[in-house]
Amino acid sequence: MRMVFGLVLLVGLALAGFAVYMAQGYISQYQMALAQERAARQQQVKLTEIYIAARPLRYGEQFTIDDAKKVKWPQEAVPEGAFGKQEDLFPAGAEQFRTVLRAIEANEPLLAVKLTEPGADSGINSRLSVGMRAFAINVDVSSGVSGFLRPGDRVDVYWTGSAGGNREKRQFTKLIEAGMQLIAVDQTADQDRTSPVIARTVTVEATPQQVASLLQAQSTGKLSLSLVGAQDDTVSAAVETDQNKLLGIEETDEKEQVVEAPKDPVCTIRTRKGSDVIVTEIPCTN
Repeated sequence: MRMVFGLVLLVGLALAGFAVYMAQGYISQYQMALAQERAARQQQVKLTEIYIAARPLRYGEQFTIDDAKKVKWPQEAVPEGAFGKQEDLFPAGAEQFRTVLRAIEANEPLLAVKLTEPGADSGINSRLSVGMRAFAINVDVSSGVSGFLRPGDRVDVYWTGSAGGNREKRQFTKLIEAGMQLIAVDQTADQDRTSPVIARTVTVEATPQQVASLLQAQSTGKLSLSLVGAQDDTVSAAVETDQNKLLGIEETDEKEQVVEAPKDPVCTIRTRKGSDVIVTEIPCTN
């Protein structure tokens, strides 16, 4: 009887130990899963909602709310100018369409820089900054960088002409405006155009004072454009050259000396009459 009791006790102790072991394993797994969940919550990216394009949009198309959809986007990676609310995209009381200024692919965030204001078209007036004016410059294949200019590029403007009086008149070339923004080439302001086009005019964004300077320069000489690199943020210094500098001829300030022709010698004779002396010129024999 005692043996049976001892066996039962041993079996009970074994079952109890096994139960405790299983419970410890379950608790350890639960604690590990809980720790992993807490770590995942700490690393979870904060999201916000923005509007993206529901379909591809091209330059000049009219865009409405039906062409947009709202999605969750990482809060720290929201592009500048993105729209988070419908009131920002289409304010109440305003026209319920915008015009596309630059190509937008499907599922790409809608940005203010790629759309006009509500109700506006894609004309160059929508591209002008406050206080700026549009000015057209006549170009050809040589002065227009062989047709590789497109809206959004920056150019330096050079003037070639003559200045000075009749005797001091000289022809020279000078940089008159640096880093001017192109807003249109011929009659298009599409920044996504990539094929070269030989333009007849380019339109730049300028202040009223720059417009006056360019108008005066265009009427008195020839304007040529030089394309500025996309990543170039340097400001061009004063640049001027003429034929003498081009050929390495040093200018001199010495005035032309006038050489007078020698005068013929004059011979005279003196004749005294009383108290008077008469001087008479005669041909020189020597």
